[in-house]
Amino acid sequence: MTDAHPSSTHPHAGDPVFDLHVGGKMELTSTVPLAGRDDLSLAYTPGVARVCEAIAADPTMTRHYTWVPNTVAVVTDGTAVLGLGDIGPAAAMPVMEGKAVLFKQFGNVDAVPICLATTDVEEIIETVVRMAPSFGGINLEDISAPRCFEIEERLKARLEIPVFHDDQHGTAVVALAALWNALELTGRDAATTRVVISGAGAAGVAIAKILLEAGITDLAVTDRKGIVHSSRSDLTPVKRELAEMTADKTGRTGSLADALDGADVYLGVSGGTVPEEDVARMAADAIIFAMANPHPEVHPEVAHRHARVVATGRSDFPNQINNVLAFPGIFRGAFDVNASAITEGMKLAAAQALADLVGDQLSEDYVIPSPFDPRVGPAVAAAVADAARRDGVART
Repeated sequence: MTDAHPSSTHPHAGDPVFDLHVGGKMELTSTVPLAGRDDLSLAYTPGVARVCEAIAADPTMTRHYTWVPNTVAVVTDGTAVLGLGDIGPAAAMPVMEGKAVLFKQFGNVDAVPICLATTDVEEIIETVVRMAPSFGGINLEDISAPRCFEIEERLKARLEIPVFHDDQHGTAVVALAALWNALELTGRDAATTRVVISGAGAAGVAIAKILLEAGITDLAVTDRKGIVHSSRSDLTPVKRELAEMTADKTGRTGSLADALDGADVYLGVSGGTVPEEDVARMAADAIIFAMANPHPEVHPEVAHRHARVVATGRSDFPNQINNVLAFPGIFRGAFDVNASAITEGMKLAAAQALADLVGDQLSEDYVIPSPFDPRVGPAVAAAVADAARRDGVART
């Protein structure tokens, strides 16, 4: 038998990043013995036929006799990968493999990376629908806005398994958890807190929606042309809906600098750089979450000069807003109760569970737990499962 992995001699040999990726980051292994004829007859023919017949007679038996109910498809078209942008499906595979191993490590969820050679909305939807019988859930990943919104909503309508676009909702859940603790630390109430989100893409839209669900009422979202409000003539349908939910209710217009004047919270999911003079216009004891990677919109050194609580998307600064805190536990909890969907209530429950883990250790440098805190996955999973039962989507 030959080694399935390529030789260690490769074009970037000696570079530890490339060395780690030789042959990919994951493989499939069997959970049953295949040591002889009897093992083979049970795992494959003729024994497997009895299991197939049982499932054909009662499709719910899939839950007991296949890996489907614990397996998620990690699906991308490669159009919005990390901070790299539209690099295509082949180049997206290392990220999707990485996502899959995070699912396993932090949620004991099996995941299969799938990179699609199409950017057409209809083709993506139809492809995923046709693959769906092989999976217990669908994690959409790195699909560019605004297509990602339509793809997710239409798949949710057509499938009776959880569909979750992590760039939207994973980011939103973790940001909300950290924000709840930051508000407590600075003595603020959600209903009277002024929040500015820069970035009206996938993450910005989802964060706005979950903050509104959580009781934030004074919220402005900005894009490259300033505050998103309905009097602008250049809005997409998604941005128009966003405007109606946010700035239209407060009457705010103008630039990002105008929005930051007196604001309590800045949440950055846009890239770019916010000038320090604009950050300096924020309220006392401000909260700054600059989440762009690898270059935060406001560098932590600058942010700390004007804010009491600072978070980024990076692992080398305190308070990392990292999606791995959310998505493994969310799918673990959904799978544990055979949920048919992931509801807003389940996302809010995940955020509350994360926030609660900080507990009495709450401080300026600790408003969100570490991804390596062993309590994270189980706590999120349990909260999500309970919420699924409350919301009526649990099937076991």
